[in-house]
Amino acid sequence: MSLKIRLARAGAKKRPFYRIVVADSRCPRDGRYIEKIGTFNPLLPRDSAERVNFDEDRAKHWLSHGALPTDRVLRFFDAAGLMKREARNNPDKGKPGKKRIEREEAKAAAEVEKAKAAEEAKKAAAEAAAAPPPEPEPEPAAEEPAAEEAPAEASAEEAPAEAPAEEAPAEAPAEEAPAAEAEKAE
Repeated sequence: MSLKIRLARAGAKKRPFYRIVVADSRCPRDGRYIEKIGTFNPLLPRDSAERVNFDEDRAKHWLSHGALPTDRVLRFFDAAGLMKREARNNPDKGKPGKKRIEREEAKAAAEVEKAKAAEEAKKAAAEAAAAPPPEPEPEPAAEEPAAEEAPAEASAEEAPAEAPAEEAPAEAPAEEAPAAEAEKAE
């Protein structure tokens, strides 16, 4: 029969309280046990003397009969000086997961691209500043319509006042032209 010194949970929901028990390793965690040797109350402060209580003599007795403590109970025994707990080394525990690594790589790549774009923008600005400014070429096509529009607008404003004067001479030659044509036809 394989014996374990382990924690058996008791207490209400979200209010844990543990018994330190000696049990057969095949029994359920909160099931049948051989002997209760102490208690553990995780809700108390770490420096409280009542947080962990166990009978050292009974613990020594069961250890001498081949009972193996779980990791948490071994911590309690190490603090009390009953057994020595070797520190475990899990170098992969502190490493980030695959998805976090992928996100960090994508973020780093985006920063590198942003830095390259900023450098290219600086270079383009430096080249533009270093190069002589191009002489502005006169754009006659763009200036001429503007010049034409301004007088047209001005003449449109002045036209109502001048229109009757212009229309009279324009009508007279128009009337003369058909008369001249009639004389030529005869």
